[in-house]
Amino acid sequence: MKLAACLYLAALSSALLAQRGPATAKAAAPIDLTGYWVSIITEDWRYRMMTPAKGDFPSIPLNPEGVKTANLWDAAKDEADGNQCRSYGAGNIMRVAGRIHITWQDDNILKVEMDNGEQTRLFHFGDANEGAATWQGISAAQWEYAGGRNSGRGGDLKVVTRHMKPGYLQKNGVPYSADAVVTEHFDVTHEPDGGSWLIVTTLVDDPKYLQRPFQRSTHFRKQADAKGWDPEPCSAR
Repeated sequence: MKLAACLYLAALSSALLAQRGPATAKAAAPIDLTGYWVSIITEDWRYRMMTPAKGDFPSIPLNPEGVKTANLWDAAKDEADGNQCRSYGAGNIMRVAGRIHITWQDDNILKVEMDNGEQTRLFHFGDANEGAATWQGISAAQWEYAGGRNSGRGGDLKVVTRHMKPGYLQKNGVPYSADAVVTEHFDVTHEPDGGSWLIVTTLVDDPKYLQRPFQRSTHFRKQADAKGWDPEPCSAR
């Protein structure tokens, strides 16, 4: 009887472990986001490849306070105040033209480095310590599985970022506040020619400056290596 009970408990423990699945986020990943990716500018070229003039933000649903703040933009003041990275924060960094490099910092933290602006984002699967607010904030990540965790049908990565310094949704001073929440979905698609694409859908919710949540979709093509990687510091102009 004792042997039977031990065998039963061992089988039950194995079943529970199997239900819980892999112990780390890296092992549980339904898609592979790692590697070098280059942004493909298929829309908003004049807002992403150059700095728009003050007041040029027709597609962003700013409320009156947001419009007023955007129209006060002063690149020289940002430089003098050490705020030249305001348009490179989490609310806009994926729209910045350039290359990104995604790696696993450890089994439960995904690291995203950007060459344009020399920024680094950390996506935490689990708790993260909060200190002073930063441009990239604190990002909580979770895998979303298509058809359930064990379906084998892939999925995406959901990232929710808070605790950011106030930044810009566009380089010409379009603001988001320290209370903004950025929700992103990272999806990977594979083409018949063997190419891979990363699609990042970003939703910025900021009642202080926006009439409604603001959504954008940004595309990247995977590279075979680090060719073209060219780190440059933030620029306010």
